[in-house]
Amino acid sequence: MTAPAPPPPDLIEAQPTEGKSGRWQRVSLRSRVTLLAAICVAGTVALVSIGAFVTVRESLYEQVDQNLQERASQAVSGPQVLEPNLRSVPAAFYAAANLRICLVSADGKAVTGPGEAPPWGRPELAVARGESPSSLRTDESTNNRVIALPAGDDMALVMSQSLAPTKATLAQLSVVLVVIGGAGILLAAAAGTAVARPALRPVQRLTAATERVARTGDLRPIPVSGDDELARLTTSFNKMLGALAESQEQQRRLVADAGHELRTPLTSLRTNLELLIASDKPDTPRLSDEDRAEMLDDVQAQLTELSALVGDLVELAREDAPNAVHESVELVDIVERASSRARRRASEIEFDVRLRPWTLLGDATALERAVLNLLDNAAKWSPSGGTVRVESRQHDAGFAVLEVADSGPGIPEEDRPHVFERFYRSTEARPLRGSGLGLAIVKQVAERHGGSVRVGDAPEGGTLLSMYLPGRPSAPAESG
Repeated sequence: MTAPAPPPPDLIEAQPTEGKSGRWQRVSLRSRVTLLAAICVAGTVALVSIGAFVTVRESLYEQVDQNLQERASQAVSGPQVLEPNLRSVPAAFYAAANLRICLVSADGKAVTGPGEAPPWGRPELAVARGESPSSLRTDESTNNRVIALPAGDDMALVMSQSLAPTKATLAQLSVVLVVIGGAGILLAAAAGTAVARPALRPVQRLTAATERVARTGDLRPIPVSGDDELARLTTSFNKMLGALAESQEQQRRLVADAGHELRTPLTSLRTNLELLIASDKPDTPRLSDEDRAEMLDDVQAQLTELSALVGDLVELAREDAPNAVHESVELVDIVERASSRARRRASEIEFDVRLRPWTLLGDATALERAVLNLLDNAAKWSPSGGTVRVESRQHDAGFAVLEVADSGPGIPEEDRPHVFERFYRSTEARPLRGSGLGLAIVKQVAERHGGSVRVGDAPEGGTLLSMYLPGRPSAPAESG
């Protein structure tokens, strides 16, 4: 068996990074806020502490050097220092000041007074021999700051001061800065946790709501408090839940209504088919040719009804999709194509078409379907030889109205609020062909294009259906 090929090198190298990212993503947002606050404060405290420590350290060492310079200059200028044995030097004074003093000659001999001699070496010997004007250094072995100044011919005055008190002060300062910095970091972490807890409570509610929706399908809105970004996020989430609930309710109604509408023709179709099949079996009464032809015609009519209903359902579902509309279309062309199709379907009806040029952005196919539904509905209600008036005109500065008036009996006042609902059919309309979805499609197309629909009485005595569409007047064109 062939061993599986190893993954590419780039994928192998990417795996640790993805693992770290995944581990970081599993950390709660509150912990991240706390950690971020602690890191920011820690960085700030570290920078301030380092700056303060360096400043104080330089200041203390500068004070030590300045003190040594002044005391050495005073000792060199005093006549008592030039005595060979330094007996007149106030040694107690220098000892009290943490100072040591001696004279170094050019030949390497040192003359010290009472007390311990300061450390000296080549730099101080170079000053005594005149090779260097002065010397200032730190003797690491004795932890002293040592200065040497010329003190006459072939002599140098050497003075030192211990750095132990200075370093002790810096050590204490370090401890204080570390303690204060650590306390600041802990305080920042506590403050970050205290701030993150109430600030992230809306996020926790959103998380609980999404988990509830995923688990139970419950689309209840979330309580909103405050007016900050999280409150606006919660409001937007509630709007999304409302839209989802409305869409869910529309889908439920559509499925329920479609099931109800499909049940009757399917039952009738099944009954007729079972009778036709049973009549062909032996030892069963046979149907007459007239009954058989009538049942076949009934089956064909039911299949036509089912096809129309399925087609309307597909069209309605397509109109529910949030398709972007960007095509510039001419309303006159759409109405003329729809009226030509309506004339072929209802040759016994006269269509009186009067159109004004109007341009809008929309879906030409959907608009033509909506106009055709209006014309089919008017033709269905008009008697044979009747006239359907189709007229478009500008309604106001930004809208045009397309009116379709039939010469039928009209719609009762109590049925008018429901004529654009899905599957709604009045008592008078139930014996007629149709699925009850045509005018619902008209309303949906109009609203998707930013318009609306209305129902009223036509001057001819029938029903007047109006569809309002946004757009602008266009240049007149010759109609074919």
